[in-house]
Amino acid sequence: MTYHKRLLLLTLLIALSACGSISVEDYAGQAPIFNPQEFFDGDLLARGVLKNRSGLVIRRFSADINAYWRDGVGTLEEDFIFDDGEESRRVWTLTPAGEGRYTATAGDVVGEGVASVAGNAMFLDYVLRVPYGDGDIDLSIDDRMYLLTSDLLINESQMRKFGFRVGEIVLTIEKQQVSH
Repeated sequence: MTYHKRLLLLTLLIALSACGSISVEDYAGQAPIFNPQEFFDGDLLARGVLKNRSGLVIRRFSADINAYWRDGVGTLEEDFIFDDGEESRRVWTLTPAGEGRYTATAGDVVGEGVASVAGNAMFLDYVLRVPYGDGDIDLSIDDRMYLLTSDLLINESQMRKFGFRVGEIVLTIEKQQVSH
């Protein structure tokens, strides 16, 4: 196969895969409406699993999340505990960037993530720097959240390196009831 034929085939495959991708706008008519300022406010509890590239669950975790908004900017303080006893913390900052859009930053996120909201869904794309061996690697994260009820969402995240799927995270986040 000649170079030009291979290039044409590769271009066609990329174009076909792009046509099949799902956009957050595909959820614009879905309810309940996901309002990040309402859902990410107060105490939240996340529970989930980390899967390897084959789909095998390799870790379980929970996270207590303290979420709040000040001057229109959201903060999510996430304290993780993994099944092997490891603890970690990530603090997200969500800044409105126009209708249904936010920029998202955290200490282990490279640059800014971009979040889009429509209907019951919020999609967040970012690059996460994670420890690996004696150094770090950067993974592209395609984070998709779907509000199931006003108090519960499900989140699935695909992790990629050089365009190849290397893992997945599946979790739920539930608003905690305030007792009086």
